[in-house]
Amino acid sequence: MRIAIIDTSTTRAAIISDGLSDAGLGDLVLIDPARPLLAQLEAARPEVVLVNLENPSRDVLEDFFAMSRALARPIAMFVDQSDAEATAAAVDAGVSAYIVDGLAKQRIKPVLDLAVRRFQAFARLQAELAEAKSALADRQAVDRAKAILMKRRGIDEPAAYALLRSHAMQSNRRIADIAEAIVTSDALMGDL
Repeated sequence: MRIAIIDTSTTRAAIISDGLSDAGLGDLVLIDPARPLLAQLEAARPEVVLVNLENPSRDVLEDFFAMSRALARPIAMFVDQSDAEATAAAVDAGVSAYIVDGLAKQRIKPVLDLAVRRFQAFARLQAELAEAKSALADRQAVDRAKAILMKRRGIDEPAAYALLRSHAMQSNRRIADIAEAIVTSDALMGDL
């Protein structure tokens, strides 16, 4: 597993590196926080990003939160001090693990594992939400198309659905696609 380490202090970066090496993780990339972060991270292609900020200012935190929103990777962030607002901003930005005053060599691997698992769980939830939204949109399109067919053809709901299904099978398309075409056509043609 390739891990990117972002830290302004070489001493603290060494603690992280040692903790990861002791855990058998040696594919590490040190990212220079003085240079553009996203470009370096895109070039390094890490699977996980570990960030250590001693006493970050609000601007520095916002820069890192913007980076975490742009990355589709687990991010564990260690900070020495925090407040409720910064913690909430970290969660909103998608930081998988936000650890306050907890940088210790033996804790690096468990925090890394936590960040990866939380990221995977969140990604699963996002996929399920997208799937549910898509299914709902499909269902709404089918319901609208059935209503249009019932009105235009003077048929009942089962007959309208059977017509949609039949046309979908004949044209080798999804019922929702046929329904969307009917809804779009009705919107364009109106009550002709």
